[in-house]
Amino acid sequence: MSINFPKAEEDVLAFWREIDAFQTQLRLTQRGPHFNFYDGPPFANIRLGEPSDRYRFPNSQTCPLISNAPLGLPHYGHLLASTIKDIIPRYWSMKGHHVIRRFGWDTHGLPIEFEIDKKLGISGRDAVERLGIEKYNAECRAVVMRYAQEWRQTIDRLGRWIDFDNDYKSMDARFMESCWWVFKQLFDQGDVYRAYQIMPYSTALCTPLSHMESKQNEKLTQDPAILVSFPLTGVDDSENTSLLTYTTTPWTLPSNLFVAVHPEFEYAIILDEQSGRRYILLETGLSMLYKNPAKAKFKIVKKVQGRDMIGWKYAPLFNYFTSNFADCFRVIGADYVEAGEGTGLVHQAPAFGQEDYDAAVATGLIGPERLPPCPVDDKGCFTSEVPDYAGQHVKTADKAILRDLRATGRLIVESQTMHTDKFCWRSDTQLIRKAVSSWFIRVTDSIPEMLQNLESTNWVPSVVKEKRFANWVANAHDWNVSRNRYWGTPIPIWASEDYEEVVCVGNVAELRELSGFDGPLDDLHRDKIDSITIPSKQGKGVLRRIDEIFDCWFESGSMPYASRHFPFENASRFHEDLFPADFIAEGLDQTRGWFYTLTVLGNKLFHKSPFKNCIVNGIVLAEDGKKMSKRLKNYPDPNEILKQFGADALRLFLINSPVVRAESVRFQEAGVREAISRVLLPLWNSYRFFSEQATLYKKVTGNDFIAELSIEADRLDNTMDRWILADCQSLLRFMDQEMLGYRLYTVVPRLLNVIGNLTNWYIRFNRKRLKGTAGLGLDDNFRAINTLFQVLFTIIRALAPFTPFLTEHIYGLLKPHLGSAITQFPDSRSVHFLPFPAVQEALFDEVVERRVAAMQKAIQAARTARERSNLPLKTPLLTLVVIADHHVLSDIESLKTYIEEELNVRNVVLSSDEQQYNILLEARVDWPTLGKKLKKNVQVVRKALPDLTQDQLKDYVHNKKIEIAGIELDENDLTIVRVLGADTAGLTQATQWEAAFTNEMVVLLDISLHPELVQEGVAREMISRVQRLRKKAGLVPTDEIQMQYLIISNPEDIDIPSLLSTRTELFKSALYGTLEQISKQSAGKALIVEEEQKIGDLYLMLRLLRP
Repeated sequence: MSINFPKAEEDVLAFWREIDAFQTQLRLTQRGPHFNFYDGPPFANIRLGEPSDRYRFPNSQTCPLISNAPLGLPHYGHLLASTIKDIIPRYWSMKGHHVIRRFGWDTHGLPIEFEIDKKLGISGRDAVERLGIEKYNAECRAVVMRYAQEWRQTIDRLGRWIDFDNDYKSMDARFMESCWWVFKQLFDQGDVYRAYQIMPYSTALCTPLSHMESKQNEKLTQDPAILVSFPLTGVDDSENTSLLTYTTTPWTLPSNLFVAVHPEFEYAIILDEQSGRRYILLETGLSMLYKNPAKAKFKIVKKVQGRDMIGWKYAPLFNYFTSNFADCFRVIGADYVEAGEGTGLVHQAPAFGQEDYDAAVATGLIGPERLPPCPVDDKGCFTSEVPDYAGQHVKTADKAILRDLRATGRLIVESQTMHTDKFCWRSDTQLIRKAVSSWFIRVTDSIPEMLQNLESTNWVPSVVKEKRFANWVANAHDWNVSRNRYWGTPIPIWASEDYEEVVCVGNVAELRELSGFDGPLDDLHRDKIDSITIPSKQGKGVLRRIDEIFDCWFESGSMPYASRHFPFENASRFHEDLFPADFIAEGLDQTRGWFYTLTVLGNKLFHKSPFKNCIVNGIVLAEDGKKMSKRLKNYPDPNEILKQFGADALRLFLINSPVVRAESVRFQEAGVREAISRVLLPLWNSYRFFSEQATLYKKVTGNDFIAELSIEADRLDNTMDRWILADCQSLLRFMDQEMLGYRLYTVVPRLLNVIGNLTNWYIRFNRKRLKGTAGLGLDDNFRAINTLFQVLFTIIRALAPFTPFLTEHIYGLLKPHLGSAITQFPDSRSVHFLPFPAVQEALFDEVVERRVAAMQKAIQAARTARERSNLPLKTPLLTLVVIADHHVLSDIESLKTYIEEELNVRNVVLSSDEQQYNILLEARVDWPTLGKKLKKNVQVVRKALPDLTQDQLKDYVHNKKIEIAGIELDENDLTIVRVLGADTAGLTQATQWEAAFTNEMVVLLDISLHPELVQEGVAREMISRVQRLRKKAGLVPTDEIQMQYLIISNPEDIDIPSLLSTRTELFKSALYGTLEQISKQSAGKALIVEEEQKIGDLYLMLRLLRP
């Protein structure tokens, strides 16, 4: 009964479609308590970009698409998140909760516009407006759901149950209207303001970004590093004297208005003897001017305090703004100036640096009524205000600016520097800082409340909350939510030209009322509403909508409200059933993204966290440890992995890795294969073994095996039955505890441990009982099979949220054995319709679990001894000695027969007398560590250590202290281990012993090959070879066959006929028949399979025939 896992999964998918499984589960749980889940929306419009896809910017600037951006078709990061988002809702659904799961699409924002710009070959506001906003948005709308069907197919194939038919899209009018409502609440609270601020700016996308976005793509880059001189004018005794400033942004120099100094710093005026010029800078900045200041030819003329320099005038670098800003071009004081890298003097271009702007405003020369020059357009190109560089992108213009500074003698030092800078998260181009008028949401005043509410949330892992996210919130800036773009939700503000009259609209009805517009408003994008005006109430004509749209992160943060069209729908049940979320999950990067925007808006609107539990996953890397790249082809197609291995294996690989603890994991096909070999196949083989025994039971009794689900603990008289059932209860209790804490990374290993206990211990140790060949009668046979059924039925329900396909498949095969018990379930068609198994306290048995644990340790230790001696389990051995404390031996005593059978030993001797078996204590030392502590005395200890007596070592074990040659050692200085002495008293000298040691016990295995056991070893090996041949031929125990052998070579002259005749019962119980010598009478019978076998030096032919 083999299985093709991917094929079985396809069959399960067809079955789910046939019974409308997901919707059926929702109907079954409709009256249960609500479990609220928010799905963070992915983009569906764009395939993963390639580094080779280039977008051309003015003056040959190019921008590679980010190859790992979460766009387009699902990749392993999406499949990981989807697996987590499927497991938790499935679990709580089986717990009786009603879990609505709607898929969400993020359909607005820069990524879509970026693709359209690339497609149309346009860039900048003027190009879009020449095309027309209506046509531009139509292009965006046409591609936005391009890959929705591919997403649905892949997510369905993964086994995730989520509602695609009732999904939400951020471009839907109802979603956008709720975003308006959210913004209106903040506006009415006084949390919205318009400000002229210096913002991170993407010249590729022609829009400012929020501080949050600007920190999503920081990396090393090379920039010019220059020293520029500003000759003083009108200052006493300043002839041939210049201020010396350092900058890495030469393109800002044409807009220079001031030079800043720190009032409290002491500056040096030096004479450079080579040039005859005098420069002003901090002494700590001399290394910026000279490679080796100690050897440089200069002298300090005098020193001056920064405060005394304030007001000094200097000659402008360029004359572009000297007419309008003639009162500038002077030294100002600024406390932000640092004495680290640089000269201690900072060139100020107030339109391109927030600190520059704030310092300039403090002088009174710059302010809202007199803005600083900003000669850079929305594409990052110089305007006609700077005619020498007009039309050039600022970064391209650096070279020309340096050339001109060189020509005028103002460029003193020119070099390059590597430093970390911010890049656009979408276009991967270097950001600039630029003065823009933007709309902001006030955040800083809510930081204490957000941090307080954060404390009540549960994050997995908790360190992400306590460190990364809490730090991000604590250092939050006010949020720039406006974007100078087109495809997004328009900010619902109508204003007069002078902005003295501003109206914020909170919904469609309000817009109709204020504007008198009676046309269709089923689309709220710019091309549909920008023409609508609102009459002024202050005699200012008409109010027009501002140009900006919302940052798409504002839409994502509004998802809890907008996806429900709150408050226009669902208002009555919103706070009962829909807010806050019981659970969300996304990647680590969302600490600066969705998690943050959800938190800001939830606290602003309702003064609470919008979610209770959050699982944060890490990054799935390629096998080589690099980011996954389609260009490099360093990862396999997810759909091919699903086709080759199946979804259950992929889910298990992902969920049982460090990635669910917010760490990185390398994707490895070998890991997916391992999930099959370690979990899925053992579970399937356990079911298959059950099926074979149930069939055999029917053959023997004439009755179908029908399970008894109600088990009374006092009727369980077999230790292993009680143990495996207790183990299942421990699993269920552990799962309830850990799933309540959302710790998936602890649950999966425990599940796998129970499957291991079932296959490697319970079934292995109870084969005869399960087959009915233990001589204990049919009742015991039934109880064993029933226990196996109970465990399988428990495991598949517990495992169902994690591996939904195989558990469904096995459930379908187990279902006929439930009999009338199946009627207790309202709908028994799917395992996912059943309740999660409840803990049965009566089945816990700590004593049995302790006894079996002791037995397992003894067996594992003895297996280690066998392996070291290269003796397979098929080789019978005479004696195993277990030496341990009395309470451990008492636990093992009742299970000796299992030990004898599992280890294939004739006698198990239990003893607590280590001395009888010459078990000695031995001291071992980490000499390098002890040497650091004792210095020279370590050699004294090394010399005296071999002379320690057993009594001294025992005393050290007890008291944790010992004196060696007058030197006292404490608890951590020695490691005491047990060893087997050279002479073992009490045992025959002819015996060879192999010892194994654990913390609780010592085992001694007699590894001598006793002649009387050799034939039994051959017999067991022959049985094993026949069983393998039966399996190879696809036979099951109930198949009636004839088994034969023919000796080909027997150099040791083993008496095979005698070996077989004296062990007839052994062969019958193991093979359900006898093994006979090949004879002429078998001629003409149908051959099933035959194969030559080698057992030691014995060669023989094994043959299976139809009778």
